[in-house]
Formats: sequence, C-alpha cells, structure tokens
Amino acid sequence: MIEPSSRYHAVPTTTYTFPDGRTVAHLRRRFLPRPEELTAVGEHVVAAGDRLDLIAARRCGDPEQSWRIADANRAMRPDELTAVPGRRLRITLPAEASAPGVGGGFAR
Repeated sequence: MIEPSSRYHAVPTTTYTFPDGRTVAHLRRRFLPRPEELTAVGEHVVAAGDRLDLIAARRCGDPEQSWRIADANRAMRPDELTAVPGRRLRITLPAEASAPGVGGGFAR
C-alpha cells in the first residue's frame, strides 16, 4: 500500500505480461501537475545553505513533502531549487487540496 502522503498515492497500478508469461505489477507514469492549477499559499526566498527538505519541514510540516514544493515549481531536478540564494519558491496546497473549498495543512 502506498501512503496517502506519497507522491505516488493516486497513481494507478497496471500489469505487464512478458512473452514468457510472467506478469509484473507496476505503477503507471506519474505526470507533474500544472503549477498554475495549484493554489498558492505563500512563497519562500532561498537563503544560502537552504535544503528542500528543511524548507518542506518548515512550510509543510514534514520534510518528506519536499516533492510538493518541487511540483509547485515545476522542478525536474529538485536540488536546483535551492542552488541560488534569492530564488523565490512557490508554496502551494497539495494538488488534491487545490480544489475550491478544500483546505490543506501548509504553513503560510
């Protein structure tokens, strides 16, 4: 079972059958959400020495949610988000909480 806080929680599983008859279950491809469709709740200005997990701990309440910040900033390489001090990072609600009338647990 995939934890609800995982980026793969909503990704469906599928199976592949090899020519020899073996079947393997796997997750389908996960597509990044469109950042403009996520509800912005704040911004973080990168300081020297910042790490994405520490920013997530401070802003999201969980260092393992750093992937949400990467998604909100359309980062394929999350380490690049903190490489340059002064960069402004969008902090958004999770995709599933960005629908109207739905709240989230992110700090502003």
